[in-house]
Amino acid sequence: MSKAKRLIDILLFVSDKKKFTAQEIADTFNISVRTVHRYLLDLSDMGLPIYAEQGRNGGYTVLSNAILPPILFTEEEAVAIFFAFQSLHYYRDLPFNAEIKSVSQKLYDSLQKEAKKKIDSLQSYIAFWNPKRTVTTPLLTDVLEAIINQSQLQIQYDSKSGISTKHVQPIGMYAHDGLWYMPALHLQNKKILLFRVDRILSILANDKSKETTINLQQWLESAFELQQPIRLYVELSREGVRQCLSEPNLEKAVVRHSDGTGHIDTMIDKGELTFNSSLFYRLGQHAIVKEPQELIQLLRKHAHDLLAIYPKQSNS
Repeated sequence: MSKAKRLIDILLFVSDKKKFTAQEIADTFNISVRTVHRYLLDLSDMGLPIYAEQGRNGGYTVLSNAILPPILFTEEEAVAIFFAFQSLHYYRDLPFNAEIKSVSQKLYDSLQKEAKKKIDSLQSYIAFWNPKRTVTTPLLTDVLEAIINQSQLQIQYDSKSGISTKHVQPIGMYAHDGLWYMPALHLQNKKILLFRVDRILSILANDKSKETTINLQQWLESAFELQQPIRLYVELSREGVRQCLSEPNLEKAVVRHSDGTGHIDTMIDKGELTFNSSLFYRLGQHAIVKEPQELIQLLRKHAHDLLAIYPKQSNS
């Protein structure tokens, strides 16, 4: 048996055992204790954290399971991993950012020449492009660690009403459009609120005690449930159809007519009216809102506010 194969077998054995003696390895692999010591030194040089305990009951302990046993990837699997890494390239802040770069480099260095050519082509011609945000998220890793530990946080948060202190229990974190968001249970009013992670100025306290709440997946699914349903009816030009098909929250509601025009007739949550008013105001004559009246009033207000900024100029 080759030395490389023997090292892999011993690595798998000690990673599983955690605590062992040289004699155990010698008996298991039918080799001498002196050879075992040489192999353990080789594994230690490769980065396996092994601690030797002296004395009658001594032996070896793997300090942590920080190093995984060897994993064999096919060329296509390795390319697929780099393809996944490409989707993260344009995020300014990422948890484990240094580790992602390290994994990428280790994997790239281990590839054959032809596989490296594929990776180079992939990175040159394919991108999950998203403009990099200028805002930083310095507490991203701290928030993620609190979420993993299911901790409660006391945070200083910068909202449109000013800086305030909030006591929350995060239920998860997700990325959207280059920004990180944290839905969390507000422990004072028992409501789940959505926080921008870059607007968390500081974490004042980190409490291990927690309340039972839903997880992120459950919250994302419930976020689409209508709390205050209201009918939305909009007549669309051809351009209006094209634009609304690019909006994730409206795409499925667009009905196309044979001449290329269309309409939207669906139920939305009343809380979405402000967001939709900005969208339909931008579309102008290409999206004529018929219902609800509250949305029409918001559109009128947008127009009135803009006219106030740009009043009609006199000819004199």
